[in-house]
Amino acid sequence: MGNFSTLFNGLASSFSIKRGKNQKNVTAKQVSEAMAKEAKKNNLILCTSGIVNADGSSNFVSQYSKRGQKGTNQDCFIVWEEFGCQEDMIFCGVFDGHGPWGHFVAKQVRESMPSSLLCNWQETLALTSLNANCDLTSDKILQRLDIWKQSYLKTCATIDRELEQHNKIDSYNSGTTALSIVRQGESIIIANVGDSRAVLATTSDDGRLVPVQLTVDFKPNLPQEAERIVQCKGQVFCLQDEPGVHRVWLPDGETPGLAMSRAFGDYCVKDYGLISVPEVTERNISSKDQFVVLATDGGYHVVAFGDHIIVAI
Repeated sequence: MGNFSTLFNGLASSFSIKRGKNQKNVTAKQVSEAMAKEAKKNNLILCTSGIVNADGSSNFVSQYSKRGQKGTNQDCFIVWEEFGCQEDMIFCGVFDGHGPWGHFVAKQVRESMPSSLLCNWQETLALTSLNANCDLTSDKILQRLDIWKQSYLKTCATIDRELEQHNKIDSYNSGTTALSIVRQGESIIIANVGDSRAVLATTSDDGRLVPVQLTVDFKPNLPQEAERIVQCKGQVFCLQDEPGVHRVWLPDGETPGLAMSRAFGDYCVKDYGLISVPEVTERNISSKDQFVVLATDGGYHVVAFGDHIIVAI
């Protein structure tokens, strides 16, 4: 971890030099954004259907998106190979927009999340390294997960705040879910806001491919989600013509009818229990694990309708 901090500061210095003597102080955010631009130029970032596989990399990622029968496809995705200039890291994310401006909200979150996460990860890592009471060599797994959790919490809070203040995107009645994973060496960090799903394909003892769900579908009827919404004076119920489909409603019960309990945007109901707080977990990769599928709810509820799927190996 310490080596990465040194590397990051070195990159910051190089970007400072390029900017000129009058702009020597470069923030971590600027460095992260510059890294994203450089990655795009080197074709390490993919945002359209296709395959990305950097030279010399053992990672393989395939993406597919298709417009369903509801009109505009509001899903989008991103893959960043060699995330943060690290050969053993990759970032994958899927974003499922909803509402009139949902496709714009989803694209905005996709654009800002990777570089913002990278910035917050580096800052959290640096602060942890400076903590005299912290031993980075002990309990590495717990330490790594905690650093990623803090980084994701800061990132999601910042994105939601900036989205509300965006003067070109109306996210009052529109929003997006966000599911992302970061593969770092032999571990994967999973962060979920909403009802998209990450599924690991692993091999059983008899050689069969077995699916293991890595995320929780944050639906309004989950006990802890429903309790929070009700405590905030929101409502959770199903419409008569949609039995089994629980939605979040304002106290008057007329709008907005969200089918998920966590999302970015949707500020009309943010005071009534909807949150953008991610659940962050970690899983170590074993030799039996084959690939991870990231899919929006259309991908696993109504496969025939398409929507979006990422397969990462």
